[in-house]
This record gives sequence, structure tokens and C-alpha cells, in this order.
Amino acid sequence: MDTRQKRYNMKYVILCCTVAAFGGLLMGYDSSIISGAIEPLSEYFQLTPAETGWAVSNILLGSLVGCFIAPRLSDKLGRKKSLAITALLFTVSVIGTAIAHNFTVFVLFRIIGGLAIGLASVISPIYLAELSPSKFRGRTTALYAVCCVGGQSVVLLTNYFITKSTLPEVMINMGWRYILATALVPCALFIFFIAFIPESPRWNVLKGKYDEALDTLTKISNREHAESVFNEIKHSFSDKTAHQHKSRLRLDKTTIPLLVIGIGLAVGNQISGINVIQYFGPTLLKNVAGSTDSALLQTFWLSICQFIGVLAGMMVIDKIGRRKLLLLGAITSCICLAYSFIAFYYHLPGMLAVVGLFAYMIFFGMTWGQIVWTVLGEIFPTEIRSICVGISICAMSLANFVISSTFPIMNSSPMLLDLFHGGFPLLLFAIFSLGMYFFTFRYLPETAGVSLEKIHGLVLEKFNVEAELPQSTSSAKSSESFDISRH
Repeated sequence: MDTRQKRYNMKYVILCCTVAAFGGLLMGYDSSIISGAIEPLSEYFQLTPAETGWAVSNILLGSLVGCFIAPRLSDKLGRKKSLAITALLFTVSVIGTAIAHNFTVFVLFRIIGGLAIGLASVISPIYLAELSPSKFRGRTTALYAVCCVGGQSVVLLTNYFITKSTLPEVMINMGWRYILATALVPCALFIFFIAFIPESPRWNVLKGKYDEALDTLTKISNREHAESVFNEIKHSFSDKTAHQHKSRLRLDKTTIPLLVIGIGLAVGNQISGINVIQYFGPTLLKNVAGSTDSALLQTFWLSICQFIGVLAGMMVIDKIGRRKLLLLGAITSCICLAYSFIAFYYHLPGMLAVVGLFAYMIFFGMTWGQIVWTVLGEIFPTEIRSICVGISICAMSLANFVISSTFPIMNSSPMLLDLFHGGFPLLLFAIFSLGMYFFTFRYLPETAGVSLEKIHGLVLEKFNVEAELPQSTSSAKSSESFDISRH
């Protein structure tokens, strides 16, 4: 008998998490919207291949800044207020890029959008992990990936219809502005709904706002259980950890393993080439599709495959576990991308040319596309969670920047095109995916259903390091808390 299901007000949890996950929707929308605008925009501003890569990848520099700012901002102002600032920055970026009349202004406002992406990619997963019960944490934090991929799918379909219904000369002059301006709709929704969600109870406890924390926990579960949860969260902040929170992150034997896993998974999320497909999907697929319209439509269906994968993964992440799914995702990515390389190399016709990419998007959505965000939100102790997630997402943005900047050069290189027929990036990503299989197998413990306060110890066991964690009282140990797994 599962009394835990009855104990939680999951409708309230899901509604709050869905609003917070809008940060992911805007991230997916804003990062992928460039795929339909990049070619007419490049013609409008007369960009070289290197400048085209810069037009896409500059957003990642803003994202880096956002990742650096996010820990201090979210720790000082709280997760909720920080998400509101994120929404406002997204809105400013959308308006600025849509009305830009020179390339410098366009880049400036796109960097502001990157700043918002950096904030969202750090703060949203933290909020989701801190609000969710451990039994359901995988599914609720997966909402971030659902919204992110859902935003990508919507924008790709929007790109297709705008491109299909607009004359080429109009597309070059104004069409790409229409594409960029459509992002105002999700921005407005995010700004409106964020007013109705509570602050993270763990952040409230960290700041000594005990009444607010208990009030939120009571809305999530019954009063008796909420008090038990509150006491355990409060107890987890010992004098030692409180002192550490006030100081800077210390790199020692108990924190370096956490950052190795966080940075490794964050970079691994990128080096399989997912954002090349999201940013440059039409450009890549023109190598086999023949026309821009066909390439845009195929890119949309690729995003739908990823969306289906995310939904499927969301249903099994808490049952199968994070580690097994990431291992599955790494090996299937290697196989699918290797097949796609062969298809490009030998110019396979029709669906044979892209079936590997469709399979890749499904498995990536089930695994790396969502689980990395879940793991990043849960493996770090609360007192250093924001700064460690920020460092990990910085590494992700750097990897994304390098890949996005070099892809247009690789894809337009006469030598690489002659030798690999447009498939060289796919071969490279297949090799990287295989490397991530071995990394995950060696270093990542299983975290499904484990208390946030206990995961640190599991990570250190993988590195043969003893954790120095605060001792729990007997009552805290015996209680089945909001974030304690069933063993």
C-alpha cells in the first residue's frame, strides 16, 4: 500500500513545477528559434560562415555569464524572484533581436537572451529538485526537459509555416523578424504565472525563513508530515555547513568528485551533437534533403521524436533509474550517429538517410536530454547546490559554444565535404558518445528515490572517499520524510 501517494498534494507540486519549468520552455524556444531564421538573417546582414556561427553561438557567451551570476542571484534573492528576472530578460532579448537593424545590435540582444538561458538552466532545475518529493523527483524535474523540447518543437513548426508561407525576398527582409518575435507569447505566460508559485522551502530554511518554509511544505503534504520534513531539512544545515555556505566553495576531496560528475555530465549532454541538430538542423539536413522546406520539416519531426522520447523517459526515470538510462542513451547515441554518418557518406536515399537521426532523437530525449538536468539538480548538497550547478552549466555552455562555433566551418569545409560527404560531425559525435558511456559507468551512482541529503555520500563512495555529513537525530532517521526514499 502506497501511503506516500496520498500524503502529497501532487497537483499542487506539478502546477508549481510546471511554472518553474517554463524556464526550460523559454530556453528551448529561444535557443532553437535561430534555426529557421539563420539563413535569411545571414543573407540580410551578408554574413560569412564564421559570422553565421557567431550569430548562433554568441548566445552561449551570455549563457556563461548567466551561469556565473545565477548562484549568487538565486541564493540572495531566492529561486522565485530569480526566475522572474529571467523571464524579463528573455522578453527584452526577444524584442531587441526582432527589431535589430544591424548585426551588432542583434548580437547584443541575443547575448542578453543567453544571459537569461544561463539563469534558467541553473535556477529552474534547482527549484524543481528542492520542491519535489524524492519518490517523484525524476518525473517532476523532467518537466524542465519536457518544456524545453516542447518549446523547440513549437518553434520549429512555427519556423516551417512562416518560411512556407513567405516569399524568399520577404523572408530575407522581414520573415526572420516574425520568427523571432513569436517568442513573446511564452515570455508573457511565464511572467504571469510565476507570481503564483511559492519560494523553495529549502531556500527558506537556508535563510532562516522557517514560517514560510513550513507553510509551503504544509501545502505540499499534511501538517504532521510537513513538520517532520521541515525538521529534517533544518537539521541538515549544521553549523559547519552553514559556515561553508557563507564562504566560497572549497575544492577538497568531498567537493571535487561532485564537480567531476556535474561537469562531466553537463559536457556529455553537448558533445553528442544535440544542439547542432537543434541550431543547424536545416543546414545539416540540406546535405541530404535537397531543399530548405524539406529540411525544416524534417527538423520539426526530429524535435517531435525528441519530445516523444522525453515523455517516455519521464514515465520510467524513477522506476529504471538515472544511471541505467544514461548508459542506454550513450550507447544508442553512438550507434545511431554512426549509422547516420554512414547514411550521409554513402548518400542513402529518402528515409534511409535520416532514420538514424530520428532514432537518436528518441533515445536522447529519453535519457541525456532530461536526466542530466535531474542529476545536476540533486547530486549537490543544498548549501553549495546553486554554485555547483552554475559551474556545471558553465561547462555545458562552453562545450556548446565550441561545437556551435566550429560546426558551420566543418560543414562548409571543401576538404571535409569531399572526404565525408557532410557526415564528419556525426562521426565525431558518435565517438564522443562512446566516451560518455565509459564515464557514466565509472563515476555515476544511482540517485533515484534517494534523499537529497544522502546523495552526496553515494557520489563519494564511487571515488572511495568518506563523506563528512551531519549526524541525524534518531527521530529524523526513523521518520519517512518528504525527501527520504523507501528502502
